[in-house]
Amino acid sequence: MKALDRFVLKHFFGPFTLSFVLVMFVLLMQFLWKWVDELVGKGLDWTVFVELMTYIGISLMPLALPLAMLLSTLMAMGNMGENNETLALKAAGVSLARIMSPLFFTVAIFTVGAFFLSNNVVPYINLKAFSLLYDVQQKRPELQIREGVFYNGIPNISLKIGAKDEKTNLLKRILIYNHKQANGNVDVTYADSGYMKITDDQRYLVVTLYNGNTYQDEQGSATPDAYEKKPFRHTYFGKQQIIVEINNYKFDRTNENLFKDSERMQNIDQLAKSRDSLDKQRQYKVSMYLSGFLHTGYFRKANEIDTTLKTKALEKLETFKFDSTYKSLDNRMKMQVVDNALSSAQSAQQYITSNSWDLQLNTEQINRMGVEMNKKFTLSLAALLFFFIGAPLGAIIRKGGFGMPIVVSVLFFIAYYIISITGEKFAREGVWSIFAGTWFSSFILLAIGIFLSYKSMNESQMFNTDAYVQFFKRIVRFKQRK
Repeated sequence: MKALDRFVLKHFFGPFTLSFVLVMFVLLMQFLWKWVDELVGKGLDWTVFVELMTYIGISLMPLALPLAMLLSTLMAMGNMGENNETLALKAAGVSLARIMSPLFFTVAIFTVGAFFLSNNVVPYINLKAFSLLYDVQQKRPELQIREGVFYNGIPNISLKIGAKDEKTNLLKRILIYNHKQANGNVDVTYADSGYMKITDDQRYLVVTLYNGNTYQDEQGSATPDAYEKKPFRHTYFGKQQIIVEINNYKFDRTNENLFKDSERMQNIDQLAKSRDSLDKQRQYKVSMYLSGFLHTGYFRKANEIDTTLKTKALEKLETFKFDSTYKSLDNRMKMQVVDNALSSAQSAQQYITSNSWDLQLNTEQINRMGVEMNKKFTLSLAALLFFFIGAPLGAIIRKGGFGMPIVVSVLFFIAYYIISITGEKFAREGVWSIFAGTWFSSFILLAIGIFLSYKSMNESQMFNTDAYVQFFKRIVRFKQRK
């Protein structure tokens, strides 16, 4: 390695290490902020928490790398420009392209490594992370209950609360459907307030209710005659406890195979096979639904006639005249014909609506697989594209440190991220093609990178504030002369 290469890389690896650690810290804090309600207060062992954060950290590396690369290359070239080191090298006959060449090859190696990480490591890590996160969610069911939403995670019980005091864990306006008898909603309890607590041995969930009523249908809903009189019980209570055995809510590891079919848990080869399988399934559904539609109602095919053998019989046939036939009917028959036609049309509409919804879900699943396949390329390539933005921009701005580089890097990355997730959303919904939706942001980065590289090679003054000041001064002097 030449002395110039070592000199440039020395300016790069320090800012890169610091930038990467900083970006990873921000992304991990964002994850904790999102999932803090699921992690806090569940009595998790510290090893479980460390394991989860390790998995999440590895899965976030491909996302952190592009921003770290943009920030570090901008800082490296900015520091060299601010200290006139770039100017000295140019005076010695070294071109800007030669100065940036060691950075390019280093970033290219990082890009290949990021792709390997995204394709071979991250899917396995995602499987571990999300299965563990699911287990954490299931450990304390009383912490998952949301206001105004029925919770069905407790065996044989559907529960809804009107409000919850986060400080005292007091539940208000509690509605409970007891499905222990499997007879429908025949055992209902409503309480003014209450608490939920898991016993110390983690075997039982104790629901303590205050000031409520219980309504019970003694014979359930299995009686054939819905209008038959049935015994009914109404009980008022000041305090009542419901004890539910929840051995399955201990912190046990879930079988990871339950999550392996998700697109985020698969590499490119697996995604290609899954997408091909889903596409064949969709084609089969289209054929089946179309065949079913054509064999119902007025769309049913008539019996085919052999025209070569029954030509004379066909000549005798007359065209059915619907209008005259309809007018010949009495009013009652006309109403019946209209009702039958309307019923057939509504049935056909419902058939089309329900089946088209099923096909739409299938198509969106196929699109998600395609988007995930392309993301493994685009997210890795983003590191290289951000190099072509950060390095020329640093050479143009000539400002080092964390001030200007952080501002510029964050603005670029936010714009890229917004465009990227918008394109992916359009691709998943079928508004755009998968290629256009996933690669649109990359083409924008490429265009900006080419523009900035061209400007930096030609000593552009586009970000030189002194040049703008001199330009406006010349305008003022020109006006004064007039």
